[in-house]
Amino acid sequence: MNILILGSDADFHAAYLKECLIAKGIKVDYLDTRLFPTKLKISWQPIIHTGCLVFPDGRKLHLADVHKVFWRSFGGVNVPKLTDSDQKTIAVNDALGLLRSFMKSTPEKWVNSWSAYQFHKEKPLQLSLANQIGVTIPATLITNDADEIIEFERAFQDVIFKPVYGGSHTQFLTKELLEIDRMNLVLSISPVTLQEYIPGTNIRSYVIGEKVYSAEIRSSSLDFREDNQAKLIYLETPEDIKR
Repeated sequence: MNILILGSDADFHAAYLKECLIAKGIKVDYLDTRLFPTKLKISWQPIIHTGCLVFPDGRKLHLADVHKVFWRSFGGVNVPKLTDSDQKTIAVNDALGLLRSFMKSTPEKWVNSWSAYQFHKEKPLQLSLANQIGVTIPATLITNDADEIIEFERAFQDVIFKPVYGGSHTQFLTKELLEIDRMNLVLSISPVTLQEYIPGTNIRSYVIGEKVYSAEIRSSSLDFREDNQAKLIYLETPEDIKR
């Protein structure tokens, strides 16, 4: 059995997963797209639906011999530097076009798919859809309009802010951050997500197949990812939450 992990050993989670799979006697390789097209070779024949990978060490793996691919992290592609920006754009698009086709052509092999990855990036849409199926979410505003932010901040006792896409930690919105010139500069670069701050216990739930797993993340920090002392405590998930 051949398993691929989308990612690299630079990711602790990917490395741990690979170690566990190898311990079970499974053949595992990283599918590190950052090596494509400079070092990793990908071939795909759309009519007969076959393809293969050639790893940097020369080993060849046919797509038919791949049992599953686990989507851990996608690093995009790595096209060499080109002096002509148009050529660089074409090269990147060509590489991504083949890579996406290779990924999407066999959805049954993927644990998480390209479409799931795309949806994962659209956090505002996720919040909207979650609310539509009955999940209560805090009052939320995504904007790059300073006037809207000022109005939103006045409506609540405490407000937090965070990136729309991710990549940075949650912070409290303070009066100093509402200085108009500063806001106009920052918001001309990117929009921001603001939410009413809801104090309470931080519980995360994960759906894996038909099972739901929940845990309290006990931390004194606003964003537990900044707390190296945070504790993970298993919880039984209530039936209404499972539904």
